[in-house]
Amino acid sequence: MKYYIIAGEASGDLHGSNLIKEIKKLDKNSEFRCWGGDLIKAESGNLVKHYKDYSYMGFLEVFKNLIKILGNISKCKKDIMNYSPDAIIYVDFPGFNMRIAKWAKSKKFKNHFYISPQIWAWKESRIKTIRKVIDQMFVILPFEEDYYKNLKYEVFYVGHPLLDVLKKKERENQKREKLIALLPGSRDQEISKILPEMLTVVKDFKDYKFIICAAPSKNKHFYEKYIEKIDARNIEIAENQTYDILKKSSAALVTSGTATLETALIKTPQVVCYKSSWVSFQIGKYLLKNLKFISLVNLILGKSAITELIQGELNYKNIKEELKIILNEDGRKKVLNFYKDLENLLNKEGASKETAKKIINYHLESNS
Repeated sequence: MKYYIIAGEASGDLHGSNLIKEIKKLDKNSEFRCWGGDLIKAESGNLVKHYKDYSYMGFLEVFKNLIKILGNISKCKKDIMNYSPDAIIYVDFPGFNMRIAKWAKSKKFKNHFYISPQIWAWKESRIKTIRKVIDQMFVILPFEEDYYKNLKYEVFYVGHPLLDVLKKKERENQKREKLIALLPGSRDQEISKILPEMLTVVKDFKDYKFIICAAPSKNKHFYEKYIEKIDARNIEIAENQTYDILKKSSAALVTSGTATLETALIKTPQVVCYKSSWVSFQIGKYLLKNLKFISLVNLILGKSAITELIQGELNYKNIKEELKIILNEDGRKKVLNFYKDLENLLNKEGASKETAKKIINYHLESNS
């Protein structure tokens, strides 16, 4: 079969590439054409465009780049028509992907959505479009299955793909060093707002080495301009080593998103950091007014297990105070106990394999 896969961001690239691996095992005649990153490119051998050229974060940033975004949507539609795939698989990235899915359904393509849009956070009205245009929806958070059930829409809970990326042995507690990991996000807008705030506390923890974990789409030079402003020698930049650094670190400052869950599964105490432009934040606050938390860890657990420093709260004083707490033995133990609860909830492995199987079986049954 011919598969067309669309992913955005580093996490979508990771999970999309693993899904391709599993499809190839089950469908020996599989062919792929994709939008994604380096991992999807390596696995599929056929990348149309890299996500760093079409992925934007925040309402203001999307508005500023609207012409480019509309151009990419138009290009994607034309490319799908020319390729004529048997199945289109959307990996997260709902702003872009839902627009393509709506159009694709009108052209009679089969749509599969892997990693559901977070309509429980905002835009619940999207369920109307999802019902009409998505043939199979695969969810990865334990509460999403019941959530969709209440909306009278059948989904498949396949477990979280990170449980397969981080094997059980790797999720066991590791020996920690005097390291503090900094994960300032993957987009330019995120990094420019968040990393300078993270770096304000470097001089207060001289016994620790701070390591900036570079995003897959960025090289060391990109981060150097931020370090130059800090007169400190205990800062390093690491490329393609995020998991290894987290396993060794005593604590981490992490931008909200998938990275908060990765950090929790590796059992590194963390403080969640988030800051965007004033306009984007005000719009987001209005749209997400029913959402109590922004990190996946707290959302899944349904309580404030890890500290979230958002917008004005992300400042030198708060970062220093919260970092001291999780570096203390009592604070560390408290966070690790919450992580145990989290892992007990995320108890289903094999997400990529099960998703691949269900997509392939769907088409075999449709054609029989």
